[in-house]
Amino acid sequence: MSRILKSSGAMAIATLLSRLLGMVRVILYARFLGTGTVAGAFTLAFAIPNLFRRLLGEGALTAAFVPIFKEKEKKDGESAMWHAANVVICGLLIVAATIVVIVVAGITIALAFGTFEGELRLVLGLVQVMFPYMLLVCLSAIFMGILNSRGKFFLPALGATLLNLVMIPTVLFIAPRWGLILEQQVFALAYGVLVAGVIQATFMIPALRKEGFRFKLLMPFRDPVIKDVWKRMLPGMLGVAAFQINVLLTGIIAGAVDLEINAAFEFAVRLFELPQGLFGVSIATVMLPTLAGLAAENKTTKFKTTLNQGLSYLIFVNALMGMLLIVLAEPMVRLLFERGRFDPESTLRVASVLVWLGAALVPYSMNSILSRAFYAQGEYRDPMRITAFCLTLNLVLVMCLVWPGRPEILAMANFTTTSLNTILLILALRKKIGRLGLLSMSAMLLQVLCAVVLAGAVCLFMHGWWEHKFGHANLWLKIGEVFVPAGLAGLSYVLFAGSLKMTVMRELVGLLRTKRASSKDS
Repeated sequence: MSRILKSSGAMAIATLLSRLLGMVRVILYARFLGTGTVAGAFTLAFAIPNLFRRLLGEGALTAAFVPIFKEKEKKDGESAMWHAANVVICGLLIVAATIVVIVVAGITIALAFGTFEGELRLVLGLVQVMFPYMLLVCLSAIFMGILNSRGKFFLPALGATLLNLVMIPTVLFIAPRWGLILEQQVFALAYGVLVAGVIQATFMIPALRKEGFRFKLLMPFRDPVIKDVWKRMLPGMLGVAAFQINVLLTGIIAGAVDLEINAAFEFAVRLFELPQGLFGVSIATVMLPTLAGLAAENKTTKFKTTLNQGLSYLIFVNALMGMLLIVLAEPMVRLLFERGRFDPESTLRVASVLVWLGAALVPYSMNSILSRAFYAQGEYRDPMRITAFCLTLNLVLVMCLVWPGRPEILAMANFTTTSLNTILLILALRKKIGRLGLLSMSAMLLQVLCAVVLAGAVCLFMHGWWEHKFGHANLWLKIGEVFVPAGLAGLSYVLFAGSLKMTVMRELVGLLRTKRASSKDS
């Protein structure tokens, strides 16, 4: 059975815990903030430091650092490996701290002497509080990359769990008492982000010390390691985090038209990221050190086989998840968010976005793996150019189509450019390393398509039956409206895949059996 599947399964468990707690946090935020202008202001302000979390923690920094770390380990030994880690940590501390000081000081001066009013002043004030989170998440990201390179995936994936464990009590108990009006209370959430960042940046330190890491203060900027990481990281920011950059830039454009669009889009993104983080990010994170090790040893055939294997697992799982997001978008949003300031109109706005994000789930997940296939080989220019083109196209579409009260326009543009990004990455990777063997996956893709269509039909029929028979007047009926159609659709998907004797299905079942047997033995 694939070692990648086992490792990604362990990471997926930790990711599932953090995503579920994250969903609880978002539900509480929806009740507390609704989808009005305050919610839009907080969403836009948090998107800026949060972008660094996604860029670094799930993206560019680890994508740039892990191949270098693995190469040092294999070619120069552990001493050189730990020296590289210290160089990068010191460089990050200096650069990130400088940026934080400049941005926070600039906003402080602007708020003190400027004439900003209303929504813009609220956004700037929230950014002022939350921006230092960037420094903390830089440290978390490099610690995560080191542990991933050492084969440790479960513990680093728990970082987001700690974030949510701080922010959930903040919105429940602290924010309602922070001030008299929502514009004041929202600042409690901002300070909660900072506290969570401190915890994220420190809880992995014991595990690092156990692996042999000892921090040393170095002058990093003349060291070739920091230059190599910097050279790889800048283009890598575009390649592995296109979706997050899209969210931020389109959010800024949409916010100039209607801040409520930002809030609706953000809640849909949170739902989208539950399946994406559970399996897409997990398997992409696990594959990077594996592919980097194969590239360092020039094992091209094994590299291609491993890449195709990872793509097969991802497509099989996320095709079903994407279908469920599309068919059950409205009942999912209604079950999770519709309470407090989040009304039925808010449900319709968020669901209209979620449909298009569900359609983008498979191509976006594929982009995460395909980009890392480039980075594992030290190649950054092609994914950077491709993603830059798709980002530009996305911004053009948003600027031309965005309209007040129509948040789904952002998701439609994102789906279009994400799909194009996937196609271009495949063509570029094929040009670099030859035929990828994707034709061998054609039979599997056809089987997955048939299974998804069958499961989608079951899901659509059962949702219509439930709505006609029971409706959604109370919480239990809302739960049934989601889980009865989803459960039967998932069952039909698994049974159909099993009847076709799909290899990916057998390996996933084998993993579950192994986990069950090991738990019984323990």
